[in-house]
Amino acid sequence: MPIPEDVTGDEIDKDVRQELLSLPKTLADDVAKNLVMVARLIDEDPEQAYAYSKVALRLASRVAAVREAGGFAAYANQKYSEALAEFRAARRMSGSVELWPVMADCERGLGRPEKALDMAGAPEVHKLDKAGQVEMRLVAAGARRDMGQLDAAIVTLQSPELASGSVQPWTARLRYAYADALVAAGREGEAREWFAKAVEADRDGSTDASDRLAELDGVDFVDALDEEGTEDVDATDVSDQGVAQKAAEDVESGAESEAKAEAKADRDED
Repeated sequence: MPIPEDVTGDEIDKDVRQELLSLPKTLADDVAKNLVMVARLIDEDPEQAYAYSKVALRLASRVAAVREAGGFAAYANQKYSEALAEFRAARRMSGSVELWPVMADCERGLGRPEKALDMAGAPEVHKLDKAGQVEMRLVAAGARRDMGQLDAAIVTLQSPELASGSVQPWTARLRYAYADALVAAGREGEAREWFAKAVEADRDGSTDASDRLAELDGVDFVDALDEEGTEDVDATDVSDQGVAQKAAEDVESGAESEAKAEAKADRDED
């Protein structure tokens, strides 16, 4: 697999670099470059990331970080059996429990939600950090939904982390998952509130909460060009940014949102 000239291998995490010290330097550098490519491509081109991970595995299958990268690359390509095998190998080598939630999610991907729930109740969960515990809660809720247990999924997501007003890296996804479960249960009024809260926390656009909120509000997004080729946006169209701002305002001040709605109605009449 070709490696771009700008990739040196020094981009990898220092802990991974430490693991690679057990290899000869030239080999370690080659493995590092392939791991960089996995990380670079896993979101935009999972198949290519998977191909680079296979090269790294061929070069250094006894390094835990390499097995972990192989697991995530397989997971991104929905190769859940292979991903689970790689994650298990990485866990055996490192002794870490941090992969426990994604291993449980692989069980879901393999059609075994009951096994995922068993893992959610295992002692390993108590050894996870806060982010890992939230991730495990998300997986467990997903497993409940897989089994058609919508109310149980909603209860599973109800937690101090969900109720907290502070924004953490997991906050947007947790609020989004809760809102999505509420929609599935037919509780759209509550879902709208939580999608709005997810928008407020989603600073990097990791979810489509603003789109889901717009759907509940009956807003249509239309890309149209007039006959002269210029953009012709219907008065009812709202941009993603506008929806996100509206959601934040709803959360922060109901009165302010009402005033803005009244002002919009006046403009529409004009």
